Amino acid sequence: MRNRILFFVSGAGLVLALVSAYIFARQPKPQPPLFNPAANPYANGIYCEGLIESDQPQGENINIYPEVTGPITQVMAGEGRKVRRGEPLLTIDDSVQRAIAGQQRSQADAARAMFEELKAQPRPETLAVALAQVQNAQATLKNAADALTKQQRSYDLEPRSVSLDALDNARNAEKVAATNLEVVQRQYELTRAGAWVYDIQNQQRQYTALSKAYAASAALLAKYTIRAPADGVVLAVQTGVGSYVSPQGAYDSYTQGYDPLIVMATSQSHLAVRAYIDEILIHRLPDTGRIKAEMFIRGTDTHVPLTFARIQPYVTPKIELSDERQERVDVRVLPVIFRFENSSGLNLYPGQLVDVYVGEQ
Repeated sequence: MRNRILFFVSGAGLVLALVSAYIFARQPKPQPPLFNPAANPYANGIYCEGLIESDQPQGENINIYPEVTGPITQVMAGEGRKVRRGEPLLTIDDSVQRAIAGQQRSQADAARAMFEELKAQPRPETLAVALAQVQNAQATLKNAADALTKQQRSYDLEPRSVSLDALDNARNAEKVAATNLEVVQRQYELTRAGAWVYDIQNQQRQYTALSKAYAASAALLAKYTIRAPADGVVLAVQTGVGSYVSPQGAYDSYTQGYDPLIVMATSQSHLAVRAYIDEILIHRLPDTGRIKAEMFIRGTDTHVPLTFARIQPYVTPKIELSDERQERVDVRVLPVIFRFENSSGLNLYPGQLVDVYVGEQ
C-alpha cells in the first residue's frame, strides 16, 4: 500500500512538471508598440538629443537672480502668466535699505538748504542790523567828538577849568568811538558782501556728494523689487514668501543647489530646440546654408520639421540628467539651435527632451 502511494505521488509530480514545462515554454504573443520608434528620415542624418527652450535671439531662457539679499515678502508673478517689461514680479524685504535711503535723502536736503542759504546771503534783516550798528557807532563818535571839542575850548580859555585827566579821557573816548565805527563799518561791508565764494563751493560739493549717495541708495532700494526684464511668459517661480534669497539665487532642498528665482521666456508662438551634436560627429555637419532637421516627440509618433537658427560655436561638456552632482562628464557636444512654430496641437514646453535628426537639403 505504501509503495502505491509513493508511485501515485511520483506520477503526479511528473505530470505537474510536464505541464509547467509546457506552459513556460510557450512564447507569449508580442504586444504592439505604443508608438513607432523614430526612424532616420535622412540618408546620412546625424542623431542627437535636443532640449526645447524659449526662442531667444541669443542665449537661452531668461534666468532672473536678485542683486540683493533678504527674505521674500511678496510674489506677484504666476507661472504661465504673460508679463510686460518693467512689471514687478516679486519683492524682497527692503526695510533696512529704505531707512538708509531716507536718512541720506534728509542729509542731502539739509545740505541743499544750507547751500541755498549761502547763495541768498546777505539776509535783509541781518544787513539792516549791521547798518543800524554803523549808524549807532557814528552817533557815538559824534557825541564823543562834541564832548572833546567843548572841553578843549574850555581848556583853551581857562586851563584851570578842565583838568588834564578829563581832557585825556575825552580824547581817548573819541579815539575809541572812531575805532568802533571803523569796526562796524567793516562788519557791515562783510555782511553786505554775502557768503564767501569758497564756502559756497564747499557746500555745493557736499550737497552734490550727499545727493549722489542718496541716488545710489535709491537705486539699490529699487533692486529689492524684481521686475520683468522683457516682455514674455513666466515659466517657473522657484521661491516663495519667506524664503531667504541671495545673488546666488534660491536654495533648492531637492537638488541641494541654488536656482534662479524666476525663469522667463519670450513669446511662445515659436520655440527653439537646442540640439547637442557629439564632438565625433561635428565633421559631418553640412554647411549652415544647407542644414535641415526634424524633431521627434518621445512617446508619440509626432515629428516636426525644424528651421536652422544658428550654431553656438563653443563645444561644451554633454548635459547629464542623473542629478549626480559629483558626476564627471568626458563627452563634449556642439549646441546647434533650431526653431519651430508652436502650434496649439503640439502641447510642447521648454525643458522637454526630444530626438533630433540633422540632415542636408
